[in-house]
Amino acid sequence: MARDDLVSNMARGWRVDVRPRAAMRTTALAGVLLMFAGFAVLMGIITAEALYPQTYTTHENEISDLGATRPPDSVILQPSARIFDGTMIVAGAAVLVAAYSLQRSIGVKRVSISTGLLGLGMLGVGVFPGNYEVPHPLFALLAFVSGGVAAILSSKVQAAPMSTISVVLGVTALTALVIAMLGDTPMMDELGDGGIERWVAYPVVTWVIAFGAYLLPRGQGANA
Repeated sequence: MARDDLVSNMARGWRVDVRPRAAMRTTALAGVLLMFAGFAVLMGIITAEALYPQTYTTHENEISDLGATRPPDSVILQPSARIFDGTMIVAGAAVLVAAYSLQRSIGVKRVSISTGLLGLGMLGVGVFPGNYEVPHPLFALLAFVSGGVAAILSSKVQAAPMSTISVVLGVTALTALVIAMLGDTPMMDELGDGGIERWVAYPVVTWVIAFGAYLLPRGQGANA
């Protein structure tokens, strides 16, 4: 089947009965990896927060504080740092492999590239925790921007209502990111640095899990 025909079938609701078996397997792999990555990030953050040995609030503390606080007086506290950094590395690698699998199965570069950049950003956040003054914020920004963009672009290969949900999640993440970068705003005052960052991160995590779940039935004929 030609790639354009495959993409067209996907856009119309993923008619799995006409998709090549290899593409089904690759699509299913991408779905599993994305669901795993999203679940790992969510539970890794919750666990690192629960085990943080000092006071930690979702209002004042950024998510990356779990790995290390910002310089010049960076604080690294275990076991939270190991849990958070390890989670981001593993989840980031999983998203990268999922992006490669998506490119092989659907061949829509704007979706696979933006998803791959999300994985790269996540991986970089784990490799370079918050005590790395330059690389950490760059990788975090890469993850936030590419995650929101990937959610929006993925709507082109999804049927409704998932396509609409992906757009809403992506727009929510990017809007919250703009508000966070503006700094002194009423919403920032109410939510704090930690709260507004979670409005950026968690819609992306939600999309990763939801998109992964959406992909799974599209590969249901892989073992047929």
